[in-house]
Amino acid sequence: MYLGIDLGTSGVKIVLLDAQHRVLATSSAALSVQRPRSLWSEQHPADWWAATNAAMQILAETLAKSHPQALATVKTIGLSGQMHGAVLVDTANQVLRPAMLWNDGRSGEQCAALASALPTLQDTTGNLAMPGFTAPKVLWVKQFETAIFERTDCILLPKDWLRLMMTGERVSDMSDASGTLWLDVGKRRWSTEVLAACGLTESHMPRLVEGNFVAARLSADVAAQWSVPANIPVAGGAGDNAATAIGMGSVQPNIGFVSLGTSGVIFLTCDQFRPNPKAAIHAFCHALPSLWHQMSVMLNAGSSLVWATQLLGLSHEADLLQLAASLSPEEQTDAPLFLPYLGGERTPHNNPNAQGVLFGLTHAHSSAAVAYAVVEGVSFGLLDGWMAMNTDNDKVKALSLVGGGSRSAWWAQLLASTLNVRLHTHAESDFTGALGAARLAWLTDGGEISQVCIEPVRLQTYEPDPSQTQRLMPRYARFGRLYPALKQEFN
Repeated sequence: MYLGIDLGTSGVKIVLLDAQHRVLATSSAALSVQRPRSLWSEQHPADWWAATNAAMQILAETLAKSHPQALATVKTIGLSGQMHGAVLVDTANQVLRPAMLWNDGRSGEQCAALASALPTLQDTTGNLAMPGFTAPKVLWVKQFETAIFERTDCILLPKDWLRLMMTGERVSDMSDASGTLWLDVGKRRWSTEVLAACGLTESHMPRLVEGNFVAARLSADVAAQWSVPANIPVAGGAGDNAATAIGMGSVQPNIGFVSLGTSGVIFLTCDQFRPNPKAAIHAFCHALPSLWHQMSVMLNAGSSLVWATQLLGLSHEADLLQLAASLSPEEQTDAPLFLPYLGGERTPHNNPNAQGVLFGLTHAHSSAAVAYAVVEGVSFGLLDGWMAMNTDNDKVKALSLVGGGSRSAWWAQLLASTLNVRLHTHAESDFTGALGAARLAWLTDGGEISQVCIEPVRLQTYEPDPSQTQRLMPRYARFGRLYPALKQEFN
C-alpha cells in the first residue's frame, strides 16, 4: 500500500493506492484562506497539520469497514502540495508567522527590486520574478518584519513543513523548489547567487532530493497516531502540478494536462529545460530526474466561479455551470465579457494589480448571461496561457482535463473548442495530486516509471467543435483587447 497526501489551498486530500493501481480509499478535510489586507493571502500551518490528521482519521474510519488491515501494510508515503508558500521557522522549528500563499500579491515592489539587483535572475531560474514566488515574499518580510526575518533559520514550502512534522527533517524536492526563485532550475540545485541577493545562504534552505527518492522516515509518534508502520520512507514528493502530472502519467515530452482548480494551469512535460520568461511561462523541474516542464498559470479559475456563485446567490459552482449552459449559442454571442483577474494575474500579464471586469452589461442581460461570461472568461484566460506557451500543437495530440471543473461535460466541451485541442477526462480527477504523491511513494519503493506512471482510465473524450470555435474567436479577440485598454486603470 502507498499513501499519498496532497496539501491544497482549499483542503487536504489523501489517497491509499495498492500495487494494482486500485484506489482503496480517499479522504479530505477542508481549509480556509485568510485575507487580512488587500493582496494578502495567508494560512496558518497548524491548520494544515490539523486538517491532515482529520483526513487521516476519516481515511482510517473508511478503511475499517472495507480493508481494516490496509494502513498497517503501508510501505511508503508521498507528499504533494500547493507551491510557493513561505513557511518561516526558527532554530527550534517553530513557525514565526502565518504562511504567505502562492496567490499572495503583496510583494510586487520586491519583485522589481530583485530583478533590478540581479540581472541574471531569469537566466538562472528560468522565470520572471512574480509576487507568487517564495523569494519576493521573504524579501517583503525582510523589509517590513525585520525581527522575524532575523529569527528565520529555515524557509520551507507547505508540503515540506508537513514533512517536518512527520519526520523531523527539513527536505524539499526539485519540482517544488523550482517555484521559490532560489533554484538553479537547469542545474537542479540551490543558487547561492540568488540566495545572497535575498540576504540568505544555503543554510536557510532544506536539503534537496528528487521526487521519487527517499527524503526522510516517518517518526514513531506520527506512525502510531496514523496506524501505519514506523520508520517507513517518506518520498521527496512534488509540487501540486508536477504531482498531478505523475498521477496522470504525464512523464513524456508534449504530454500534459489542463487543471481547473482554484487556479488554472496548462502543463506540458519537457525532456530539457525550456525557459520562456518573457511570456510569463513557468519553467520548472519535473518530479522525476532529467525531466522538466512548462506551465502557464492563471490565478483565478475555480476561484472566479466561487465568486460568481456567491454573487448570484447560488448554492454551488455546479449550479453556476448549469445556469451558464442554459444560454443558447445566440445568447452566448451577445453575453458580456469577463476578465477573470479578481486577484491579479500571472500568465501572460504578470500583474498582481490586475482586476476583474464585467464588460458590456445591458438591461437585457440575465444572470445566466453573467454566469456564462465568467466561465467563458476563465476559458479565455486559459487560452491566453496556451497561446503564450507557443507550443507546436501538432506535437500535442491531446491534454487531460483534471480538477473540480472537469466534472462538467458542458465546460469540458467549451474548453476543447476554445483551446482547439482534444481533451480527456479521467476517474478520480479530483484526487490526481494525491494519486501522484502515492505513485511517487511507489517509485521510492522500487516501482518502475513505465509501470507506475500510466494514464488513468479515460471517462470521456471531447473533440473541438469547429462551429463553436468559430463563434468563440471573435469574442476572444475582444477579450484580448480589453486588458491593454484597461491596464492603466488598475491600481
